[in-house]
Amino acid sequence: MGKNGYVYIMSNPRRTVLYIGVTSNLEKRVYEHVNRLGCGFTRKYNCIHLIYYEVFQDIRPAIEREKELKKYHRKWKFDLIRSVNPELKDLSNEIGWFS
Repeated sequence: MGKNGYVYIMSNPRRTVLYIGVTSNLEKRVYEHVNRLGCGFTRKYNCIHLIYYEVFQDIRPAIEREKELKKYHRKWKFDLIRSVNPELKDLSNEIGWFS
């Protein structure tokens, strides 16, 4: 079996923009988004808050899940996020990284 995989959703402070990504190191990837390293989209739209994530035992199903979520309508994405994070809080503390 390969590395763990994570699908995650970042948002801007007003929660008007969503970015869906996949990674094998969620803590490092959130740090990169918050510090504006890498992805131009999240830097441009200030997506610095982790508001949703899923954990997989292997990166391959995480990649498939990311593709699936990117096809969701906006309302479906927010319904999914609110099912586990009703207040759309920043979840960075949950993963051991403090924003």
